[in-house]
Amino acid sequence: MCGAVFNPLNYRLDVRNITFMLGHSEAKIVLVDSEFSAGVAEAVAGLPEAQRPLLIDVLDPFCPVELRGPRIGSLSYEDLLAEGDPNGSWSPPVEEWDTLSLCYTSGTTSDPKGVLLHHRGAYLMAMNNIVTWGMSRHAKYLWTLPMFHCNGWYFHYSVTAVAGTHICLRKVIAGEIFGAIAEHKADHLCGAPIVMSTMLQYTGPKTWSHKVKMMTAASAPPAPILARMADFGVEVTHVYGLTEVYGPAMTCEWKEEWNERSLEEQATIKARQGVRSLGLEHTDVVDQETRLPVPRDGETIGEVVMRGNIVMKGYLKNPKATEKEFRDGVFNTGDLAVMCPDGYIQLKDRSKDIIISGGENISTLEVESLLLKHPKILETAVVARPDEKWGETPVAWIVCRPGDSMTDEEIYQWCREHMPRYMVPRTFMFESLDKVKTSTGKVQKHVLRAEAKAISKPPMKITSADDVKTASKL
Repeated sequence: MCGAVFNPLNYRLDVRNITFMLGHSEAKIVLVDSEFSAGVAEAVAGLPEAQRPLLIDVLDPFCPVELRGPRIGSLSYEDLLAEGDPNGSWSPPVEEWDTLSLCYTSGTTSDPKGVLLHHRGAYLMAMNNIVTWGMSRHAKYLWTLPMFHCNGWYFHYSVTAVAGTHICLRKVIAGEIFGAIAEHKADHLCGAPIVMSTMLQYTGPKTWSHKVKMMTAASAPPAPILARMADFGVEVTHVYGLTEVYGPAMTCEWKEEWNERSLEEQATIKARQGVRSLGLEHTDVVDQETRLPVPRDGETIGEVVMRGNIVMKGYLKNPKATEKEFRDGVFNTGDLAVMCPDGYIQLKDRSKDIIISGGENISTLEVESLLLKHPKILETAVVARPDEKWGETPVAWIVCRPGDSMTDEEIYQWCREHMPRYMVPRTFMFESLDKVKTSTGKVQKHVLRAEAKAISKPPMKITSADDVKTASKL
């Protein structure tokens, strides 16, 4: 109503990233939950004084006292509201194309890209969620998906549109999730596969009888998890999307005849990313060279492309990246997939080497750039390693400078101090990369990914109180 652009910030990011986002977006006002006030204060201090935004303290009475940080704002959120005029005039956006929100996503460099998302796409995605899920009036939605993640997949608008109830959690904890399902009769929730793994740590009795629907993205859940979720009366829907397309733009729409298949077969089917949602005009898999659609054989790999009104406007202050992603009149996702004979898309790889760990997108190039700041590291390469709990975790091949060496514990502790916790590699391989290089010296990451799957070395364990606290938020 005030004509501002909303920019949800990921509280799990480190100070450097938050400082960049505040400066790049030219933020004027920052609303800060008291749990995160210390980190935001440090991030704002990294900006020139003339560019520092007005800080507003959000003093949540439900925030545990031990989590509350210092007051850093000029006034509280309640004080800000008190300054307003309830009869003040306002007007809707001049155009549907006006920017509603700015969401940052990891790019191919150490600096994230700001995705510009418009009002038209927002209300279409809000409606799209309702149709895709068949959400009824007065739905009760449990927030296990972070609201900063792709603007909450726009479910805060969807739930409100059907006069629903928002049930909010400060942390994703199994007991609290099932407690909310029982107490508030929550019937919808979203989250990465790690949320399901967390839910399955629940050891209490099932005290509810109603059905619950859950949307999950990233890697598809394996058959045993689907079976255990079904025991709790939770129906899982697999979706696929990106920040650039407002979240879940594709859905593995379920067909009734698939209910007769074995659980293993159902899991294989559900692993596919599926078909475009109603809000998306066009989706296809095309050959990256010819730009023609690949055969519908479930084998030929191409790039997923999209077009429609739930596609971003572009990247803030980054015309080159915008032009690149919109070449040939479509949004080029960079994700590699096959088109199955029945028209369902299945991802096979990520051409940008993005690792999806606990629902977070990790750019391998960003991790590599941070590792190379270590004075002992000469060369590095990072790829994904399958992980039963997190879906994937980073594994880093490291080549030390002549005369230098280091241990797993040494580099692990250094990483924890110099990058966001979810980015920290859990496995380190101190080996030469020469054997996986091309004649031009380029590291063949597909070879490393294959090797990563066969590594017997156990990953580093989360042991510190801080890391346990961070993991609980996932």
